[in-house]
Amino acid sequence: MNNSTQWETVIGLEIHTQLKTNSKLFAGTDTTYGASPNSHVSMLEAAMPGTLPVFNEKVLRYAIRFGLAVGAKVIAKESTFDRKNYFYPDSPKGYQITQLNHPIVEHGTLTIQDKNGNDKIIRINRAHIEEDAGKSVHDKYAEFSGIDLNRCGTPLIEIVSEPDLSSAKEAVTYMKEIHSIVTHLGICDGNLQEGSFRCDANVSIRPVGQNELGTRTELKNINSFRFVEKAINIEIKRQIKLLESGGKVTQETRLYDSDKNETRPMRSKEEANDYRYFPDPDLLPVVIDQAYIDNEKQYIPEFPAAKIIRYTQGLEIKPDDAKIIAQDKSLAEFFDETVKSLKQAKAKTAANMLLGEFSALLNSNDVKVEDNNLNVAQFVGLLEALAEGKISHKIAKTIIEKMWGTNLLAEEIIKTEGLGQVSDSGELETIVKEIINNNQSQFAAYKEGDMKMFNYFVGQVMKQTKGRANPAQVKTILEKS
Repeated sequence: MNNSTQWETVIGLEIHTQLKTNSKLFAGTDTTYGASPNSHVSMLEAAMPGTLPVFNEKVLRYAIRFGLAVGAKVIAKESTFDRKNYFYPDSPKGYQITQLNHPIVEHGTLTIQDKNGNDKIIRINRAHIEEDAGKSVHDKYAEFSGIDLNRCGTPLIEIVSEPDLSSAKEAVTYMKEIHSIVTHLGICDGNLQEGSFRCDANVSIRPVGQNELGTRTELKNINSFRFVEKAINIEIKRQIKLLESGGKVTQETRLYDSDKNETRPMRSKEEANDYRYFPDPDLLPVVIDQAYIDNEKQYIPEFPAAKIIRYTQGLEIKPDDAKIIAQDKSLAEFFDETVKSLKQAKAKTAANMLLGEFSALLNSNDVKVEDNNLNVAQFVGLLEALAEGKISHKIAKTIIEKMWGTNLLAEEIIKTEGLGQVSDSGELETIVKEIINNNQSQFAAYKEGDMKMFNYFVGQVMKQTKGRANPAQVKTILEKS
């Protein structure tokens, strides 16, 4: 529902998911991102006469895995390819190979949380295989545009939802859930900045209570969760303003300009038959049996929802922490490996440090979990030293920083730098007495019931021991003083 009580919003997303294959959809050309322009282009992508497409079977397997993950009612035993004809410089053939009439996946579902925290089922109409186009480069030259065909022919699955989304926030939630699925499956790297995961949003509004859909516009190629929400909200406001002033919404394709925070028309969006779809004569139908589909079930991983239940119920992790860990595939893998190796340390401590000191180091060094400079063995050693009382939490933070980027274990650093926790009662009692003697007025206030002074003395002891004193023992000694 939009801010206006007179209108309701209807949204459907088409999410373009670039598949993580080494070669392109119909040729053996390298798909590595970041190569110099037009260096990964075969004769096929350049549309040289006489070249023929050869289907990449890995793409089929990845598409099936997605279908299984969303509980698709149909994973086609026979799917076909069609030509979608249009003329644009980034597509030398003059057509795109896609699946119109017989896609590989149909009729899946995905459950999201609506704004009230209730479950809402979003229907997935289809997921079909298609090839990506090249890229137009408009900012490299002053007087003309360049064309980079490296991306041309890269395999995609386009995931098309039914118009079941009712707000920009729901659209982002749904898009994040799809992102989580494809990255957990390992079929897409999910890199929005590189264009591996992007969407088109079909947006319309209608009077509240009306069943008939309003005229929709399509917002093209949005590659940021934040921009998806902004673009949809801007478009909703534009359509409401247009209709309330007596105008009509035109069915068209629009571009979201993040600098100006506005949408503007790209080209008229007419009926699909303008693309003159017809079956691709160079590609045979893809025919598989149930055994082929069943074989892919072994690659379906544990998804975040199941992980959250396992973490909260089995490991007693706080729900918010469990959700953060579970949603990040690499972080969840690191956490699971850590928990498997723990002896004395608790999983709850591991989660706290993972989301605290560990994540802070990732952020400050601008690295991803999978590229981090700390291995599981080092992390486990640190947690065990903490659990055994060899170090305090404060010292643990110092040690994890010293381990970062090295192969040093916590035990080595504790020993060589003398960072072990002071747990000797006699030594701690001497330190406490000395601090009390030097702070008589504060001690008198403490004895009169000022509990702030209790924390003051604990802090002084920790300061004098450089964070190495056992806090529990310090508190016991102070309580007896």
